[in-house]
Amino acid sequence: MNKKLIIIALGGNALLRNGQKGTIAEQKRNVRETLENIFPLIQQGHNLIITHGNGPQVGYILLKNDAGEQVYAVPQVPLDVAVADTQSEIGYLIQSELSSLLKKHQVDRDILSTNTMVEVSAADDAFQHPTKRVGKTYYNQAEVDKLKNDKGWLFKEETKNGKTGWRRVVPSPKPVDILSKNTIKNLADNGTIVIAVGGGGVPVTIKDGKIQGAEAVIDKDLASALLARQINADQFIILTDVPFVYLDYGTPAQKPLKEIKVDVAKKYMAEGKFGEGNMAPKIQAALNFIEQGGKEVLITDLEGVKNQSGTKIIA
Repeated sequence: MNKKLIIIALGGNALLRNGQKGTIAEQKRNVRETLENIFPLIQQGHNLIITHGNGPQVGYILLKNDAGEQVYAVPQVPLDVAVADTQSEIGYLIQSELSSLLKKHQVDRDILSTNTMVEVSAADDAFQHPTKRVGKTYYNQAEVDKLKNDKGWLFKEETKNGKTGWRRVVPSPKPVDILSKNTIKNLADNGTIVIAVGGGGVPVTIKDGKIQGAEAVIDKDLASALLARQINADQFIILTDVPFVYLDYGTPAQKPLKEIKVDVAKKYMAEGKFGEGNMAPKIQAALNFIEQGGKEVLITDLEGVKNQSGTKIIA
């Protein structure tokens, strides 16, 4: 088997699962199970870059922000710093569990977890129209009114599982450039397993040579696809909690797709066949990668990673 440069984007269930409280012990167990499933890629000698989400973890930091400010008058950290914080936390969990697996299987590979800055455009329309939900699950109307007035936060109303409330929304601009892409590629090409672009990367803007953190979050799959394109990865794997991409998921008409060509995927996207809040961003990330020269995208679950089964998106 030819050695490949593979980027694998871990989904949220790689760290936290429904019904869990989010303790470090739970996250470590979940990470260990995830890594055991992708470990065959390492045993086969492929060069690997691992990316990951951070939604729940950023939410916890924002809750701690609120509590610390209200109880102890501790200033809140900005969102870019919160993302950097979770990159370090989650990177450490992945690196420590993977190190144990390497020792267990007597595989000699270095691992490096890196805080990755990702450039976004200050002119991105997302800054004028925030859509990404973060933080506390629900706020009531009185809290919304106060936070809008005191902090200028924006909110959107939603109903989920029969419960209606307000969620804070922040900008989610498109990634423009992975600032440390060359270093990441050089390390991976030399066999180091690199953990990068955590949570979509730390969002920054650049003006007159100055880097400035942005109060935003970046979609993890879009940032991972950008990195995959910029370093010419051979394969881009998006790990989810379902074995395939489905048409009309969750309906009686749902249908698994084992292979999709780009033009067909675009047609389905335009028709709204993929869930807007879950699978559609992953499909868009896959299209971005393929359309700019990428070779292969696999969207699958933990079991699918081991045998390379799932939904393949091709040109």
